[in-house]
Amino acid sequence: MLCVLCVVEMMERTDVASVRKSYALSGVSGVLKCSPGAFKELLRQDQRVSLRFIASLLGMLQTTEDTATLEKVNQVLLQLLLELQSEPPFRFVLDQIHKQLSGRFNAKGLLPTFHFIGRLLESVPSIANVLVTQYVPLLEDLCTILTSPDEELKASVLFVWLKLFGTAAAAVPAPIRDRICILLLQILANANSTTLISSCIGLLWLLVQLAEAVSVLMNSAAGLLMCEESQNSQTPEQQPPEHSPLPLILKKLLLSGDEMLQVGSAKCIASVLLHSPHQYSAPFIKADVPEFLFDRLASTRNEALLWSVYSCLKLMTEDSLFFSQCHSVYGIESLVRSLREALRLSNLEVPKQGFLLLTDILKRQPPEVRLFPSPPGFVAVSEALEAGVSCPCLLVATQAVKTTSILFRKKHQSRPVQFMEITKLIENISTRFSELLLLAEECASEPGLKENAFTAPSKTQQNEDSLESLCRCMLRCCDSVWIPAVIRASQNGPNAQILQYFYCILSSQFFLLPSLMPAFAIKLASSGFLRLALEHKGLLCTGNRNPNLNASCCEFLLKLSVCLCKQSDFNQLGGNMLLSHLPALSCPLSDWTSLLLETHGLQLCDYKGQRAMQYCVLLLLYLAFRQGDRLLPDHTVFTSVVWLLCSVQEQGSCVLPHFVLRSALYLLAVTQDNSPSLDKTQLKYINKSVFSCQSFSSVYIHHPPLLHFICRYSELAERYRALVLELWLTSKASHSVLNMEDSGEKRHAKEDNEPEITQLLTLIEKYPAVTTTLLDMVCTRETGLAQRALSVLEILLNSETHYKIELYTNLRPALLHALQKLSFEEAGRELAQRNVTQVKSLPLVLRLLCATQASEPLSSVSYSKTDGESFKLLYHVSNLAGKLKPDNMESLLPAISYMHSNLSQSVASFTDRAVSMLLSNTVLMELLQTIVSSPSSSASAELLRSSHLLLTSLITLQNVHSAKVHKSIMWSLDKAIQQLVFHKKNTDGLLLVSFLRLLQVLLDVDFASPVLSVATAPCLVGPRPLGIEDGVLYPLGVKGTKFLSMALNELLLQKHDVLLGASVSCLSSLLRFLKRKSPTTVQSIVSQPWSRFLLFCLLGSGQSCLLHPAILQLITLLLRHSSTAVLWEPDLLSVIQVVEKTGVNELGQETTEALRLLLTEIQRNTLHPPPTDRDKQRVTSIMESLGPQTTENIQHPSVDSVCL
Repeated sequence: MLCVLCVVEMMERTDVASVRKSYALSGVSGVLKCSPGAFKELLRQDQRVSLRFIASLLGMLQTTEDTATLEKVNQVLLQLLLELQSEPPFRFVLDQIHKQLSGRFNAKGLLPTFHFIGRLLESVPSIANVLVTQYVPLLEDLCTILTSPDEELKASVLFVWLKLFGTAAAAVPAPIRDRICILLLQILANANSTTLISSCIGLLWLLVQLAEAVSVLMNSAAGLLMCEESQNSQTPEQQPPEHSPLPLILKKLLLSGDEMLQVGSAKCIASVLLHSPHQYSAPFIKADVPEFLFDRLASTRNEALLWSVYSCLKLMTEDSLFFSQCHSVYGIESLVRSLREALRLSNLEVPKQGFLLLTDILKRQPPEVRLFPSPPGFVAVSEALEAGVSCPCLLVATQAVKTTSILFRKKHQSRPVQFMEITKLIENISTRFSELLLLAEECASEPGLKENAFTAPSKTQQNEDSLESLCRCMLRCCDSVWIPAVIRASQNGPNAQILQYFYCILSSQFFLLPSLMPAFAIKLASSGFLRLALEHKGLLCTGNRNPNLNASCCEFLLKLSVCLCKQSDFNQLGGNMLLSHLPALSCPLSDWTSLLLETHGLQLCDYKGQRAMQYCVLLLLYLAFRQGDRLLPDHTVFTSVVWLLCSVQEQGSCVLPHFVLRSALYLLAVTQDNSPSLDKTQLKYINKSVFSCQSFSSVYIHHPPLLHFICRYSELAERYRALVLELWLTSKASHSVLNMEDSGEKRHAKEDNEPEITQLLTLIEKYPAVTTTLLDMVCTRETGLAQRALSVLEILLNSETHYKIELYTNLRPALLHALQKLSFEEAGRELAQRNVTQVKSLPLVLRLLCATQASEPLSSVSYSKTDGESFKLLYHVSNLAGKLKPDNMESLLPAISYMHSNLSQSVASFTDRAVSMLLSNTVLMELLQTIVSSPSSSASAELLRSSHLLLTSLITLQNVHSAKVHKSIMWSLDKAIQQLVFHKKNTDGLLLVSFLRLLQVLLDVDFASPVLSVATAPCLVGPRPLGIEDGVLYPLGVKGTKFLSMALNELLLQKHDVLLGASVSCLSSLLRFLKRKSPTTVQSIVSQPWSRFLLFCLLGSGQSCLLHPAILQLITLLLRHSSTAVLWEPDLLSVIQVVEKTGVNELGQETTEALRLLLTEIQRNTLHPPPTDRDKQRVTSIMESLGPQTTENIQHPSVDSVCL
């Protein structure tokens, strides 16, 4: 049994021996260990007992001198607190300790207390946050104790701070943290005992992880450390880092014989420099710390010390001061010696870090100061690098190779140059590269080795620890290092053995990383490697010489050829043919011509013998030419290929393999420009060869010269032009092909056109008959191909070509024929029952018709002579449109656009017949009625917009020609004005423009047109019977006039470019309508305060608004109707000033005409306030500088086209 109160009383009594107390405490400790929770339940009955027990134990920490008893007190107190696991006991302990520190204390008596605090923080880390956030006075007391001269006491307090910063460094108040930094520097500067210094280094390493602490440590005044009187300073004077005592302190530690202190010093230096090498390196360099670090390298094999010193020096090399003070020269010998020792260590991260340091030194060393002036120094570093390259660890070897590449620079060579050492390094690197290739090939053959099973599951992106990453690295090295090096070496005289290994290495790349091989193969071929390998075969392998090199070259050529040609027939047949005949093809390239022109008797099989050799030559020529490497002159290749094709057909041989015929066609196409034209006999044999293949697509190559070759000869064009154009439009040119285009082939290219279309434009310019084939595709082929053909024709129509009139002459009859065919097929059956291809061809034909109409100039000869043709086109379009459903926007949009374009661009003699024909088409009028009556939506907005514009043309021309109307269209005026007034923010801007254009035309004819029957509502004209003014203004009415005027003003304020012009034009028509119907209403409209506000907003929007044609027209309109809203100053005067500043020569034609009308109106009107004589002269001068008036209409010419 254990009586807790008895134990408490025993602990409090001073007359009880320490042995008895220790025995009692052992019993308590045993209960706490053996019966967890029992003590806690016992003490929970009365919290005062537990606190009293804790207080007595805390008191014993100060009064007990026996070491064993103190240890037992520490143990029981810690066990008790962990047993209770409650916040009040912990806070009670901290409060009691704070009381002990606040009064007079015995330094020696506090040692056990600080030791207990440290152990408590170690066991319960959460206490650290409570301590640093809620017990700041206690922290200040702990700081004060650090000023004590007792080093043992300081070490015990530093143990507490170590635990605090190790757990809650971020929560320590900044003033406390800064004070600790200063005190720590003071202690380190004067410490003698190893224990104290070790504690200081531990705390310093934690502090230098914090950027704020590093700033304080590196900017503290050195004078604070020189005298004890300044030790209590809490706000240290800030000094530049050059005056910081920290570098000197850490330098002193490097001089100590204790390797643990040296490691700690180096780690602290590295941590400081990591924060800002450029800011903090200089103080350490000026304190000669690099020299001491290099000295440590020369005298240690400690892994931690080596790694730390390497890291410190690597960071210091980023400062040029490191080199200007010759620290690199001083330490290079020590570094090289340490690297050789580091390679013997088990931790290979150490030599890797050392080679990184050596790399930086070699890279940044100034050329005027040599690191290896004599041979022994260069030999030593070469031997170290040889050992690094030979290291089993791939990471170390890779870094050693990178360092070696820097060592090879001229500035690092000794006098004399040590070529033997350089050779050894190259041989070692080559050996490792060969080993890597062998390893990669072995791993590639075993699926289990392709990925690292220990790292692969954790990698979601590309695995860096896999065979693929290794292969990528080797491919990079092969591409950037080995290939250029071997090519340069071979220029002085090829070596058969070197080339053999070289081609073996290249061949192995195709096996290691297949996914990257297409790009790698193209790069090799375009860089001339086909020629290179063939030339090496011809130079070194004739007469059965160098069979190993011949085999390596053949293997490389075969793999490269297979990779360049992805067609299946080549892989099976062509690959076998190359495999069989490449070894025998060892003649120089100059002998290939005679080989191709050799005559052979009838052969049972064209895939063997000399004919097969000719096919191999043809294939190799094709591959080389395809990548821009012309192995033979163009005319020689052209003649040889023609002769070979004719020879095969004359002998009646079997069908040419597809890859042979494809190669022959390509070579003929790319060499035709520099060769003679083919005669009829030759064309006959070529035609026969092509016709013998099952499908033209199997021999087609997506390359522009093939188009020109087929279209150049009528015998070929008649049969294959449509096929080659179809394949051109449906195939995508590969990047490699597009890169080979000659500059002459791109002379017509535009940035916004696809390369395929650009090439077709060049083809059409040379062979105009191609347009007929393209038009046939638009009318008869499937949608995808027809769309592509249409795109070509549209771009062609929009381009500037010398044969445009001829193009229109050919296109219009062809389009008329297509429409007649569609109309004929439509007769007698519903549109929905038609053939799918025909249904989908109608919108494409209509789009092409619109493009032709839009690009054809009004005054062209072809246009003026084909009125009858134009009328027929319009007739068929209107008939077809009338039979379409309203939701068929794909066809209706171009149809309505074409009808409107015909009416707005044609001459009067044509429009007279055209408007009569359209108005007599009741089916078309019913369709327009359905469209304008349907509720507008985002999908139908474009169709409604086009219909509005067509109606504007019909109303205008019917009024001009008095054409008969067979069916009127009902149109709701009130809904249109509601759309403009209340829904304009949610309505497409161009749809609003179409409403304005329709309203403008109706206002011009006083709403009296048989084409459009206008309906109104009481919201515009008021209730019936109508008032006098409402009757005069019917169907617009007084309210409608105000609504429309208000809507126009609000649209003007939006400053939308197209809306500005349309709104001003509509306002002009409204004012003219009012002047005819009710002159008094005009004055109330133009002189209302809103007009003044409108002008103020528009004219205050900058120079661009002041000179906008629509705004100038608006001012002119208001002046013409004697509006009082327009003032000379500031309105008109600001316009005059901007015109003078800009200059009339910088104004556009539209702006010039609008300005002329405005100045004319200014001169006619009486303005308020009146302009001065000088201002009148300014107006006259501008008027004279504008020149004579033109007859062009000042209305924005593209409003309707923009809407369409």
